[in-house]
Amino acid sequence: MTAVNSRLLKSFALGVLTAGLAVAPMMAAAQTTSTPVLMMPAPSTLSLSAAGEVAATPDMATIHFAVVTQSGTASGAMKANSVKMNEVMAALKAAGIASKDIQTSNLNLNPQYNYADGQAPKLTGYQAQNQITVRINDLNQTGTVIDAVIKAGINQVDSINFGLKNDDAVLDQARQSAVATLLKRANLYATATGMKVKRIISIEEGGPVYNQPQPMMFRAKAADASTPVSAGELQLSVNVSATFELEK
Repeated sequence: MTAVNSRLLKSFALGVLTAGLAVAPMMAAAQTTSTPVLMMPAPSTLSLSAAGEVAATPDMATIHFAVVTQSGTASGAMKANSVKMNEVMAALKAAGIASKDIQTSNLNLNPQYNYADGQAPKLTGYQAQNQITVRINDLNQTGTVIDAVIKAGINQVDSINFGLKNDDAVLDQARQSAVATLLKRANLYATATGMKVKRIISIEEGGPVYNQPQPMMFRAKAADASTPVSAGELQLSVNVSATFELEK
């Protein structure tokens, strides 16, 4: 290689190196420059809750009965209880109550003590209790069933509750009422603030609630006439919450 060619080659290499050093910062700057992000304003929202309530006439009842017996021995208390409860079951079936509508809900046996002042508790015997839950699908039978089981041996009627065999249609009415109230209030608030409802963002149900008269309490007693029972009226309510988006 001649001296002239050698000098030309060195000059070319130096030029390439210089150009590379000049371009590198520009590339680095391009890589570190972030793309601008357009921030959208948060939408205006409104959250509300409302309850829809519908009245309904009960068409079934649930009654809690119990046979309570006492004896000087545990086995004696349980045997006496078993005899009476078998008679109660027979009376229920004779009244037209299906086996699937009768359920034992509680069974217990407890010692009984006499607590005298200054003396140790003295065992006096045992008490057995057998509680059953009975579903009555014909409310016209309620008083008759109560009388029948009392005659058969039931000596405690703890409570009676009324309900619906199928509450779907009634609850749907309550839901519609709650949603209608929500929409009305949402439009009211939107108009009052110079806006309007754009859409529903979310809607949530809080679940149905049954409001009924205080459960009836009974104690067994002889009666010539059928025990009067009034079912009254149920109040079913559904709570609904919703979030709305508002716009100008």
